[in-house]
Amino acid sequence: MGGFSVQGFDLPAFVAATLAEDLGEGWPGGGRDVTSESVIPAEARFAGVMDSRDAIVVCGLPIAEAFFRSLDPDMEIALLCEEGQSVPPGTDLMRLSGNARAMLTAERAALNTVQHLSGIATMTRDYVRAMGETRAVLLDTRKTIPGLRHLEKYATRTGGAQNHRLGLWDAAMIKDNHVLVAGGVGEAVRRAKAAGVERIICEVDSIDQVEAALVAGANHLLLDNMSTDELRACVALVGGRAPCEASGGVRLDTIGAIAATGVDFVSVGRLTQSAPAADIGLDFTPL
Repeated sequence: MGGFSVQGFDLPAFVAATLAEDLGEGWPGGGRDVTSESVIPAEARFAGVMDSRDAIVVCGLPIAEAFFRSLDPDMEIALLCEEGQSVPPGTDLMRLSGNARAMLTAERAALNTVQHLSGIATMTRDYVRAMGETRAVLLDTRKTIPGLRHLEKYATRTGGAQNHRLGLWDAAMIKDNHVLVAGGVGEAVRRAKAAGVERIICEVDSIDQVEAALVAGANHLLLDNMSTDELRACVALVGGRAPCEASGGVRLDTIGAIAATGVDFVSVGRLTQSAPAADIGLDFTPL
């Protein structure tokens, strides 16, 4: 499965579980590709080409390779593009040849993965470009499909974003419900500080919450659903004492103006929540 590695992600386990799901392991009569077994001779061999039908940012090819190799370790596979490469429609991404049944059985899992991850990487690159010549950095969020977080965050990195929190463990993010229970922004931040949390992100939805959060010890402010005028005012008030992140309802047509307010970061949930799958196909030829 080559040298592909994403921290926290177990590629062999992902491949095994995905194929087991598709093959119906554990179901009565499951554990096999009934169509390929009944139609394709066991010794048949195919050549195949995976190509893009859209302009995309390539992401996930090493994972697709792992699906094919798990069913035919001797399959000949050539990855024709680098991860993160922008390619035009009609670009060949991968060539392969080997056992026909293995190719057909792994095809959907391989394509689903590359289509999904390339879709995320492509949308991410679009947002990065739309931010223009500002100093703001694009962040992703925890709005990921359960079980796919590490892969989806790999895809946003491939597209040019920076990962925000990987989970609930690597930073405190104090939001409105935490503030509600604690009795105020300052008290919520003080409690996190007293608990020894080093990285404290505090959401504020009005400028009058900013000073209380900073005085209590917040070292990152999430400016939630603010207008560009409100963002500029908050950035001026903070005066560099903590990074400022704009969040909430950010769209491709608004991110440029938001990034230009002087914020350090802009976070966008739709990168992982709403990215459309890239149009990628895989065509086979009998050998």
